[in-house]
Formats: sequence, structure tokens, C-alpha cells
Amino acid sequence: MNITVLIKQVPEIALIKVDEAANKVVLPQGPGVVNPHDEFAVEEGLRLKEKTGGKCVVMTVGTERAESALRNCLALGVDDAYLLTDDLFTGSDPQATGRILAAGLKKMGDCDLVLAGKQAIDSDSAQVPAAVAAHLNLPQVMFVKKFESIGDDKATVFRITEDGYDAVEVNLPAVISVVKEINEPRLPSLKGKMAAKKKVITRWSAADLGLDGSGIGNNSKTKIVKVSPPPPRPKGEIIEGETPEELAESLFKKLRDNQVI
Repeated sequence: MNITVLIKQVPEIALIKVDEAANKVVLPQGPGVVNPHDEFAVEEGLRLKEKTGGKCVVMTVGTERAESALRNCLALGVDDAYLLTDDLFTGSDPQATGRILAAGLKKMGDCDLVLAGKQAIDSDSAQVPAAVAAHLNLPQVMFVKKFESIGDDKATVFRITEDGYDAVEVNLPAVISVVKEINEPRLPSLKGKMAAKKKVITRWSAADLGLDGSGIGNNSKTKIVKVSPPPPRPKGEIIEGETPEELAESLFKKLRDNQVI
């Protein structure tokens, strides 16, 4: 079984700043990290490869800085890495990113299963896996917590819901996003790190993928109107009382006055 895992390089969230005057998000310097949710997808791809045979590769859209994220995946045992990079891709919204990744998957070919993390921690849109499936006209199952079984042409997975989970049988090839409950990601070995440094990463441009810039990058349909930091959390209020009864009465009055009860 040939598996492709879609990953994203994201900045360290704690270091991100918002410049309201310039109406933009200021990202920290440095290579960033592999999106934490994608680490579970990489681990699941490796486990399925070890179980069924075949190959497990990773693919991302980004600048040359994204190479470090790909090599981190190679160090874990991933077979190959693909970097879709072009100035035309800069500024792509989630739907455009899905279109670019779909073009990369079409060019690569021979893929039985596409895995991804449920969402990226920088945008939290959770749109890209579904967009990829739509562009490739493939079945999709989002927020999967377990692979119950998998064969050459079908897989049975457990998809989380608000009330528990659904058991879903899906035809392959398919696009599946996973949640963190699915596994515990492994750590790279020293041998894996050394091998990853020597691996050749395949790079494809917009021209390689047959894309001309329409509907992607700065021509994406989503436009950012305003950027601002989240409002500060309001201060808490201490409810006081000399006795437990007085404390309960004060709390009850506060909740009633605010129409909570």
C-alpha cells in the first residue's frame, strides 16, 4: 500500500505576534516545526506501511524553509518527501492549498491512501484535507481515531463525533484526517537522522504541476480584511462570605442577577 501524508510546517505559536497597525501577523524567525496534528498522521502512515508493506511518503506546500519539516519526517522512517514550492503559492488560502496538494498527488500518482492531521494549529481551518479530496474526487473521512481494518480496496475506520464515534467503511483510495487519539508518535533514531540528511527531496513548481496562478496564492478567494489579537481575558471576581451559607447565598444572588439561573 502506498501512503502519502500531507504535512504543514507551522511557526511556534507562542512566538507569533500581531501588528494591528500593519494589519498583519508577524511570524517568528527560524524553520518552525511540523504541525503537531500532522505528527499523528505520519505515525499512522508508518504503522500502516509496516503492516501492509508498500511506501509512506510526505508532501507539503511551502518555501525552502519547509525542508526541515520534511527531513524531520524522513528521520522517522518516511521513504520520500515532496516539496511543492513556488512564489505563486505564497498567500494561498486553505482551498487553494488543497488544490495545489491535489495537483501534486496527481503528478506523483500511485497513491492508495492520503493521510493528514485534523487541522493546522496556525490557521485551525481544518479545510485542507477535505479540499484535497474534493479536487481529486475521492471519498473522505475526517477526524478518525482508529483504523479498525484495511485492505487493498477498503478500510474501516472509527470517526469521532460529539456523541462518541461512527464506524465507517470507505473505498480506497481515500483521504482521511486523524486526531491525536489514534496513536503515540515515535521519536527519530540517530540512524534515521543521519539518513534523512542525505535524502533528496523532490521539488515541484507551479509549472511542474500545471498551475498558472489563477485561484491560488494572492489570487485565492479568501481575503483578510482585518488582523487583531484576541481580546484580553476579563478579570475574575471573588465571591466572599463569612460562612458557607453566606458564600452560597452570595453566589446564588450573583448568578441570578446575571440571569445564569
